[in-house]
Amino acid sequence: MQRKNFKPKKKGSSKTNERPEYQNPKLKADNKQSEGIRLNKYIANAGVCSRREADKLIEKGEITVNGKIVKELGYKVQSGEIVKHNKRELKPEKLVYLLLNKPKGFITTTSDPEGRKTVMDLVGKACEEQIFPVGRLDRLTTGLLLFTNDGELSKKLTHPSHKIKKIYQVELNKAITKADFQSIVEGVTLEDGKVVVDDLAIISDNNRSLGIEIHIGKNRIVRRIFEHLSYTVEKLDRVAFGGLTKKDLPRGKWRFLTEKEVLWMK
Repeated sequence: MQRKNFKPKKKGSSKTNERPEYQNPKLKADNKQSEGIRLNKYIANAGVCSRREADKLIEKGEITVNGKIVKELGYKVQSGEIVKHNKRELKPEKLVYLLLNKPKGFITTTSDPEGRKTVMDLVGKACEEQIFPVGRLDRLTTGLLLFTNDGELSKKLTHPSHKIKKIYQVELNKAITKADFQSIVEGVTLEDGKVVVDDLAIISDNNRSLGIEIHIGKNRIVRRIFEHLSYTVEKLDRVAFGGLTKKDLPRGKWRFLTEKEVLWMK
C-alpha cells in the first residue's frame, strides 16, 4: 500500500470574496435583447428546475407568457414579457456560485425546525440571491460544500451519471488492515448494494489516515463503508469536489468561484 497525493490539478482560485460576473461566451446570444432568451433557460434561471424539466413543463402547458400558454420549446422570451408557472411570476436571478469550507457542527440544509446551526448561517448574507447547497455533508463532516442558485448545474454535479469526483480525508479509530483495504478497493456490499470506490490510499505511517476518491452520492457513503468493516470514522474532511480544492480557503470561510472555475464545471 503506497501513499498518494490526493490533491487534483488546480483549476482556478480566488482569494477574496469579491463577486465576479459570470459571462459564458456560448450564452451571449441568449442575452441579446433582440434575440431573447430561450424559455426553458428562463425557467431554469428562475430556480424552478433544470432546462430538461422545464421543457416538460412547457409541453404540459403549465407555462404562460403574457397570459397565453406557450408550448413551443424554442420560444424566446423578450425583455418585458411576463412568464408564469402555475400563476406565479418567474423572475430569473443572476447565477451565483459560492464555495464554503464547512466546519464541524453545522447541518447541510437551508433551514432547521429544531433551531440547530445550518450552513446557511455561514453563507446566508453572502448575496441577495437565494442559494442552496449542492449535495450534503453530515453535521460532523467538514470540507468543501458548493452553493448556487443554478438548478441545472446542481443536478449535473449531484447525479451519479456525470461521475463528479469527490475526495475525502478519513481518520479512523484504528489502523486499517491489508485485508480490509483490499476489500474496499474491490468493492464492499452494503444494504443498498455494492459500492466501488475510484481510488484509495493510506496517507499516514500509522495506517489510520486514508484518502478516498468516489463519485457516487449515496447518503453517508464514506462513513458506511468503514463502519461496515467495523471501523469508526473519527474525522471526515472533503478536500476536493470536482476540480475545486480547499487551497487558500480556511475552515468556516467562503469565496465566490472564478469565471474559469464555473466554465470548467459546466
